[in-house]
Amino acid sequence: MSLQLYNTVSAACSRQVTHHYSTSFTLGINLLAKRLHDPIYSIYGFVRLADEIVDTFHAYQPKILMTDFRAASEDAIRSKFSLNPILHAFQSVVHQYDIDAATIELFLQSMETDLYAQSHDRYSYDNYILGSAEVVGLMCLRVFTHGNPKQYDLLKPYAMRLGSAFQKVNFLRDIRADYEQLGRIYFPDVSFSTFSDEAKQKIELEIREDFEIAVRGIRMLPHGARLGVYTAYLYYRALFSKIKATPARAILNERIRISNRRKLWLLCTGMVRHNLGQLS
Repeated sequence: MSLQLYNTVSAACSRQVTHHYSTSFTLGINLLAKRLHDPIYSIYGFVRLADEIVDTFHAYQPKILMTDFRAASEDAIRSKFSLNPILHAFQSVVHQYDIDAATIELFLQSMETDLYAQSHDRYSYDNYILGSAEVVGLMCLRVFTHGNPKQYDLLKPYAMRLGSAFQKVNFLRDIRADYEQLGRIYFPDVSFSTFSDEAKQKIELEIREDFEIAVRGIRMLPHGARLGVYTAYLYYRALFSKIKATPARAILNERIRISNRRKLWLLCTGMVRHNLGQLS
């Protein structure tokens, strides 16, 4: 019997993981060309499993879970099969779109860092951003530019800056939860008790620069990928704007959100700008 049914079920599992964990990314993925949906869902499913191990499954010996997850991931990629449907879907994407082993290794290293590091200096922070976010952007870019290595090389730095911006916005939004629930402070030379408007503004300058560079690459993406990525960009820019308008002390006491009505408006705005060729 063909593996097609199992392949379909595996991709569906990754799709469900994305739906339940991130309505924002689900929206962005649904705006991609249909042929891109399952590959991007499969990347998200893989990334989400690793993230849950280090962030959520504290009662189940996460260091052992992470070791097992790494071994199972490597075995799935090597054998082109896994009984774990999320890993099976991911390995298929790895082979179909030539996602290199070094990219996956950087991601796994960053996830493992969360098992023991509670703060970062500038060097470890930059490495963490590279592995946890920038390489995830590169995995997606492999899918978007399939069969066009020159286009991948051209867009690579922009994809990395977009991943960086998204991750840093997440860190600002979740600074309280990361500290109180996980004991982590990601930003270098920043402590929870002394987090100030000045420190926040320095972080915001980095994020603004990431966004300004990233949007140039979004304009150059293949047509089938452009609207979905641009919509995700608009969502994170709106979240970033709301965070910028919130004092540092308030950031420590509330989680900034974008309402569903605002998300719908951003979607409509993105579609109009995309159709007019005026992405900004």
